[in-house]
Amino acid sequence: MNGRGRWARTYGAPSWHLLVLALCFLVAGYAATRVVEVGIWPGFLVWFVGAVILHDLVLFPLYSAADFAARSATAHTRPRGRTAARRRRRPRPTGPRPAPINYLRVPTAFSGLLLLVWSPLILRGAEPNYRAAVGLSTIPYLNRWILVTLVLFAASALLYVLRRLAAGRVGR
Repeated sequence: MNGRGRWARTYGAPSWHLLVLALCFLVAGYAATRVVEVGIWPGFLVWFVGAVILHDLVLFPLYSAADFAARSATAHTRPRGRTAARRRRRPRPTGPRPAPINYLRVPTAFSGLLLLVWSPLILRGAEPNYRAAVGLSTIPYLNRWILVTLVLFAASALLYVLRRLAAGRVGR
């Protein structure tokens, strides 16, 4: 048995995986030394623990429940009450149909990420500091976030419709 096969079986992944993981730990270690060097580690530790608790105990159950509800609402069900003759007249496309849940997840994730990153400006929590630093108001950020969210959902809906039409053509 060669060394490569033994390594993959023992470690459970290719050797490049361990190299990338080690590089990630090096970058994280460097960032940790910078945080300690600047002296902001207590605030960073509070932020990190708070983020873990907020995500794992509050946000994860919420967006998991929302995803379950969305998957249930978009599940393809068999139409009831149709006769066999009506079903024969309208053949269903046999091509791969796109799953609508993914066209909801992606814009929701991007919109949520934008809200998370820019929430002090979107929710006007940083108005005094922002006005003092830049001389501008944070009012436009909410409107821009809403506009970006609408564009994300519209583009996703358009892409879904186009893929659905393409799947229908393939099946005919």
